[in-house]
Amino acid sequence: MQLYPIESGNFKLDGGAMFGVVPKALWQKTNPADNNNMIDIAARCLLIEDGNRLILIDTGMGNKQSDKFYGYYYLWGNDSIDKSLKTYGFHRDDITDVFMTHLHFDHCGGSVQWNKDRTGYEPAFKNAHFWSNKDHWKWATQPNNREKASFLKENIIPMEESGQLKFTSLPENDLLKNSELGFDIFFADGHTDKQMIPLITYKDKTIAFMADLLPTAGHLPIPFVMGYDTRPLLTLTEKEKFLNLAADKNFYLFLEHDAHNEIITVEHTEKGVRLKDVFTPKDIFT
Repeated sequence: MQLYPIESGNFKLDGGAMFGVVPKALWQKTNPADNNNMIDIAARCLLIEDGNRLILIDTGMGNKQSDKFYGYYYLWGNDSIDKSLKTYGFHRDDITDVFMTHLHFDHCGGSVQWNKDRTGYEPAFKNAHFWSNKDHWKWATQPNNREKASFLKENIIPMEESGQLKFTSLPENDLLKNSELGFDIFFADGHTDKQMIPLITYKDKTIAFMADLLPTAGHLPIPFVMGYDTRPLLTLTEKEKFLNLAADKNFYLFLEHDAHNEIITVEHTEKGVRLKDVFTPKDIFT
């Protein structure tokens, strides 16, 4: 098995929205804001090469939305999925599986693209299966008013219409062992219903792809919860449970949204679980 970080592009989000009720005086110490109160956000995906399978976890925003839409998110940098794949000698047509932690636009938008004449949409990975789970798919395709703006039909429905959509099994509790993709999955419901956190065994390490359970290293304190979460009190419980496990087992936390810290480990302290070490993918994946 080999792992590769895939940078799909960077953007900015409102710092207050990213930290909910936490005062700016606290969160700006780790996530400094610009003059518009916006903080740097990454859309860092992960590619798993395992035998004949090439599995891409999440796909970023994609490029099919309007300039007005992207204007809300202050895109920055020159990263893209295609550039990142090419760096490692791959093409999007090589991808066999696209695993989506959840279906918010900044996690799955790159899974679907315009067709050639821009009259409709098609899968952006023509040879891949797209993986979600039945409960989250229903949640996303029949969205509540809170999340409706994050679940965009053009990002979701074409995957089903293509016949390339598949669902993982659902666990009896919150952990699915040895999923159809070959890795364990921790299910979390605080951010959105049945978000999936992959736990990948790589050599002697566990790599946890944190998605929106832990957006940035600045979100390590348990009360530091995003305003976007639909069940913030549940996030508190889920995050505390997971971070205690991560500290106990020395998980390597792959941060999808932290533009400046790519992989971290955590440890128990008198103040709770806190940052231990920061790594680059080269430190861990080579």
